[in-house]
Amino acid sequence: MNEETLRQNLTHVRETLATAAASGGYAAPKLIAVTKTHPAEAILPLAGMGITDIGENRVQELRDKLPALEGKFRVHLIGRLQTNKVKYIIDDVCLIQSVDRLELAREINRLAAAHERRVPVLVQVSPAGEPQKGGVAPEDVRALLREMAPMEGLQVSGLMAVMPMTDDAAYLERLFRGMRALFEGLRQEALDGIRMEELSMGMSGDYTLAARCGATMVRVGSAIFGPRG
Repeated sequence: MNEETLRQNLTHVRETLATAAASGGYAAPKLIAVTKTHPAEAILPLAGMGITDIGENRVQELRDKLPALEGKFRVHLIGRLQTNKVKYIIDDVCLIQSVDRLELAREINRLAAAHERRVPVLVQVSPAGEPQKGGVAPEDVRALLREMAPMEGLQVSGLMAVMPMTDDAAYLERLFRGMRALFEGLRQEALDGIRMEELSMGMSGDYTLAARCGATMVRVGSAIFGPRG
């Protein structure tokens, strides 16, 4: 894809986000450009288009790209993370969005302390109960948050969700609004040691709806770079 097409796609996504969010009474969410499968040379032009944050799914792919990205972006780890791979990204990511179990939280906390870091994380929620995508059930979020709150190596900053692949817009809207309600409820509870600042939900197929329902971050790949293949 040439840079002009990339710029046009990015402009369209930004304008769509702003319009959708305003229609729901929200500010436009932060755009995380999902760069998995794309080489560094395809990603670097985004820095000149105002993109500061990118999302990567796989630890090894991220490690392979990092030197060529020249430190131009804040990197979010958005894919499922195995505990034995935390050590490879602990110094390189600005936010781990996919913490969905206590074992993983404990390992991030342990390594963060060893590296003298406090690592921002989001708790991944599974609003549709799809085990293959990871995520904790909405009714179990509070229990996990209470276990994570005392961990000095973590800064719990909000929630993340991956929605099911479906054409049922009404169903998706219920899930998005349910996530926003959960987020708002937790923010009002003001649990000690927990910040409810970010609600990361929405991808290329549903980011418009996510913005309208109150996402503070969306993770968009193919709508920017074009479909793979």
